[in-house]
Amino acid sequence: MKKKIVALALGLIFVMVAILPVSAVTIPEERLLIRLVDDGNLLSDWEEEILLEKLDEISVRQECDVVIVTVKSLEGMSARDFADDFYDTFGYGLDFSSARDGILLLYCPNEDARYISTHGFGITAITDAGLQYIGSQVRPLLDDGDVMAGFETYAELCDSFITQAKNGTPVDVDNLPREPLGIEWVLIALVVGLVIALIVTGIWRGQLKSVRSQAAAASYLKEGSMKLTRSTDLFLYRTVNRRARPKSNSGSGGSSTHRSSSGSTHGGGSF
Repeated sequence: MKKKIVALALGLIFVMVAILPVSAVTIPEERLLIRLVDDGNLLSDWEEEILLEKLDEISVRQECDVVIVTVKSLEGMSARDFADDFYDTFGYGLDFSSARDGILLLYCPNEDARYISTHGFGITAITDAGLQYIGSQVRPLLDDGDVMAGFETYAELCDSFITQAKNGTPVDVDNLPREPLGIEWVLIALVVGLVIALIVTGIWRGQLKSVRSQAAAASYLKEGSMKLTRSTDLFLYRTVNRRARPKSNSGSGGSSTHRSSSGSTHGGGSF
């Protein structure tokens, strides 16, 4: 298996060296490929240029590689093994630290495979719940054929999640982003609320037609039925019991990890 992986890696190096633009000569020796490898030919040259610029800007600013790889075939490997080995083999994350912080999105439409592999701080930034959230935003775009929008959404979410993780609160099960309501839903809610309010107040008004205001409460009492000789208010005491609400310790958050074929620790998953 390892011989096959090495052969695949060397083959990809030769192929990419042949097709990469002239600007690729600036790639550091530690990292053998650019952060956008479109071997699946899903993007136009213009889209590749725009997307690569975005990935480079985010990666350098965050000091955490954000990578996208598209392929025509997984060469018989699982999406997880392919993504992990691609990240390890081509030196992603080595630009910044020995921890090799980074996040790699692998997309192979021919095999219906979408996988995110994380390493170093990328494992902290992209929790299991966060990964599934990213997938819920990216997959519909990819499935609709809007690959560029899907990849841009992935890059922007990675940027946001990395920032939040550096601030000490990684996106996880307890603080997933909330989807904003569209203006149409706000208008519908206002109309429905107004209709309900009119119906309820109309019913109340109908029930109060026989009621007349009174100057005093004497008319509500039967004459001679109640006699008060003395009245007073006494406040004795009040007892209030407070109990702390138990916090959830389900342990369902965080990032699950595994070992790649090279022995490196990765997180990630399919979506």
